[in-house]
Amino acid sequence: MGATGRFALFLGIVLSVWSALHVYAFLRAFSIPALARSMPPAARASVFLVLCLTYPAGRLLARWAPGRVAWTVEAAGAVWMGVLFLAVAMFLLADVVTGFGRLWPAAAVPARTAALVATAVLSIVAVVQDARGPRVVKHEVKVPALPGGRKELKVVQLSDLHLGALLGERWLARRVAEVNALRPDLVVVTGDLVDAEVGPVEPLVPELKKLSAPLGVWGVTGNHEYYAGLERSVALYEAAGIRTLRDAWGEAAPGLVLAGVDDLTARRQLGLDGRTLEKAFAGVPKDALVVLLSHSPLHDRDAASRGARLMLSGHTHGGQLWPFVYLSSIPYPFQAGRYDVGGMALVVSRGTGTWGPPMRLFFRSEIVEVTLRT
Repeated sequence: MGATGRFALFLGIVLSVWSALHVYAFLRAFSIPALARSMPPAARASVFLVLCLTYPAGRLLARWAPGRVAWTVEAAGAVWMGVLFLAVAMFLLADVVTGFGRLWPAAAVPARTAALVATAVLSIVAVVQDARGPRVVKHEVKVPALPGGRKELKVVQLSDLHLGALLGERWLARRVAEVNALRPDLVVVTGDLVDAEVGPVEPLVPELKKLSAPLGVWGVTGNHEYYAGLERSVALYEAAGIRTLRDAWGEAAPGLVLAGVDDLTARRQLGLDGRTLEKAFAGVPKDALVVLLSHSPLHDRDAASRGARLMLSGHTHGGQLWPFVYLSSIPYPFQAGRYDVGGMALVVSRGTGTWGPPMRLFFRSEIVEVTLRT
């Protein structure tokens, strides 16, 4: 199956799951007698169709007719997506507790009512949590030596900004100001700078160019750069002054090497996996301090065995909305924070922006600051 066929299959699965989630949530919600009495079947069907189509319609409008209307429709659909995910999780919990209403039928309606209330409360908390913006998360990594006899070197990581229709210039300007205020020696962008379309992000290039660090701004692609169009995305990175490492390495300073790979998840999805790390590490000086940039936290042990002392990743969003961290941790065991892998420090960002729902539950988004110290 070719890349187009794989993507079509992936899209078909996503749309099927999307529809199934709506059916399940509506069946459970309207099994509550009070709610069922408040809305006749015809009205329920109309609401079902509107909610099911709002987010896809918003994405299409953002692509074909960008503007205030498209933004409003997409934002409403994105919030509904988050509410739906939480509703399904809460109703499923209620079903497990009551044996799907069969083992404990008397508790089915109260449990589903409680699930509906919990969904509303958690949704409000998640929206507020996201609106607070990213926090700065700090890590310290000990290294044998730093270039130029330095005692410390500060690396600031942005990941998963998902710039586009919902996260635009004003939001980005605040993030750029926050990064520059940290006075980093080096800035890295570990993928998913772009959300769905490159077009809405291209006008943000002047703002991205304001990112400043003495050792430069470096980056790698994420899976969304593949979805949005890889070559055009890379051109945007370069226009913004982000030196993009594509299965390659470069010296940020004598003795400090940054290696980077094109996104491993997208390559796997599209059947493009290759000898990524082998290419990225080819010819790296043996005595260099190597920092690996990889959007997806995969191939970590391979990276450690090749001599990387630090690996910076993102992609997982830390689950973004509980309890989806448990699903995300199946393909990506390293979800968020710092881990030690074979003597290499692996730092996985929860992401600076959000994908889909502008919601975060229990953990805020992040700007990551890693200080390398001798």
